Amino acid sequence: MTTPAAIQNALRGDNALPLRPPSQVMDLERLGAFHQSRLSFMRTLVRRIMRERWQIEAARFDLDADGYGTVVYEVEAPNGLFSFVLFSDYLSPQERNDRVIATQWDLTMALVEGRVEETYLEKLRQNVPKQEAGRVDSRVFVLSRANRSARNFDYVVEQLASGEQPDVDRITKVGYLYRTTAVYGSGKLGMADWEKVRAKHPDFARPFAGEMFVCLMLRNFSLLQAEHIARHKAPETFQPMQPEVKRYFGIGNSTGLGMAPFLVNHPLLINQWIEMRELALARIRVLGRINTQVQQELRTLVERCAQHTRDTATEDEWQTDNNTQVLEDLDALQTYAANGFESWDGLLTWSEQNCSLQGQEMLVSIMLEIYPELVDELEDFHNAEEFLDLDPLMPLMQLKEVIETRYSWALATDFNADGARETCWYRSEEKMEPRLGSIADEEAKQKQMALGVGYAVSKCYDQLCEYVAQHPEHTTARFMVARPKMRGIVRRIQSMNRCIYGDIQANLLDRNILPMHLLRCKLAFFGVGKFDPRSRLWVRNTMFQGAPLLEDIGKPFNDDWFMPLAPLQPGKHA
Repeated sequence: MTTPAAIQNALRGDNALPLRPPSQVMDLERLGAFHQSRLSFMRTLVRRIMRERWQIEAARFDLDADGYGTVVYEVEAPNGLFSFVLFSDYLSPQERNDRVIATQWDLTMALVEGRVEETYLEKLRQNVPKQEAGRVDSRVFVLSRANRSARNFDYVVEQLASGEQPDVDRITKVGYLYRTTAVYGSGKLGMADWEKVRAKHPDFARPFAGEMFVCLMLRNFSLLQAEHIARHKAPETFQPMQPEVKRYFGIGNSTGLGMAPFLVNHPLLINQWIEMRELALARIRVLGRINTQVQQELRTLVERCAQHTRDTATEDEWQTDNNTQVLEDLDALQTYAANGFESWDGLLTWSEQNCSLQGQEMLVSIMLEIYPELVDELEDFHNAEEFLDLDPLMPLMQLKEVIETRYSWALATDFNADGARETCWYRSEEKMEPRLGSIADEEAKQKQMALGVGYAVSKCYDQLCEYVAQHPEHTTARFMVARPKMRGIVRRIQSMNRCIYGDIQANLLDRNILPMHLLRCKLAFFGVGKFDPRSRLWVRNTMFQGAPLLEDIGKPFNDDWFMPLAPLQPGKHA
């Protein structure tokens, strides 16, 4: 196994690799074109569980014939014991609502430190089903809820009860039995904050590892519950779901604007995620001649990505156009690669000249998939110390130069143009969730969030130029005394100057801003697939489709569930 010291040495040696420039990578539309990859958090979590052979068993399984009740899984990871607690309750069709304003759900869940005793379980039962209206303590570090898929759940139960397997073509259209509508962590509602989880629980010390684990456990339970109900419904004819069909079920997810501000408010962390992805790509770009076997692997993966894209169902015109373009790009890539290619760098350059952004980034994910030996070790470097430090001794002329160099994109934006500052991001009082409004709305304006980084930099630069004209010899400290409202943006400017990436190079206040790009970027790092926008403000997608099942832990595992394809319908032959 590679030692931490060896990895650190390797990373230091990577400094000379040809990383793509931030002006290219941090373009908002390109960020919104990212796809799942080997470094996505779902993939890294599953690799870890399978490699370390976590033991996950149901310590309590109290479900009635209709699937309602309480289930507690005990999770023995290498560094601790955890409990996944789930409450299943009846929810009428009229009460089922995927929006954040919902107050009741089919399932509510919590990931908890240690073993859950009866008294503590009762405390959880009184609060977890209430979600935001309840309160939990710091033993809990993830809280979630989910609703059944109206199109799939009852159908699958009926099929299994009658001794039949679900129709694979139908699963392809909606690849899940449940859809989670929120996954909370990092100190919300009384839970343990991220620093406690990171320091105390190494098994979940990577970004969003706990949240991804809860979704994986929900996916497992959804399959278990469907079989449980079907078995009780018709014990004489019931047949369990075949493993290859089970693996094709993921878990659904509905994501709205709540995710978008994270990319702006955690620039050092985002820099780390993107830098590791770009570093993995750079390692591959410098490889020499590509042999025939690797070229064949490329062709296989391109066809898999094309079929996965064809299998993605959406009624959204914008996403349909994107998917159509990706298919055209993949077809062109297949044709070009069939003639042989000299190097990965040349192939990537060809894609930048001939493919859409989505097609280009699909190729990046494919390249990462081919070289686990160059990519996988970088998953250990997704954390970052998130301190934005002020350097009071920095000369103002140097600060001015930093802005002109690093934030040239912000200085090139005309913030006085029509619509350039029309969008207002604010937080609602009822659910404390981000919303999108207009600056003309006075109430929204009063509650607006500081997401206009480009505009803040532009204002800072203007005031800095005025000040420097009179005091060119002063330091940042003197400027801060004279312009104290600039402290926050100056701290960000100076801190981000230590990074390669991190700042999204776009005006997020513009009238025509498309929040979907922000959502898509973060979801790609999570590892989701099959994007299905329901508006410009929220999107449905699928998580863990194709991933191994809990019963696969301990069996041979080749980590081959990238862009999963539908299995052959049971009973049919190729």
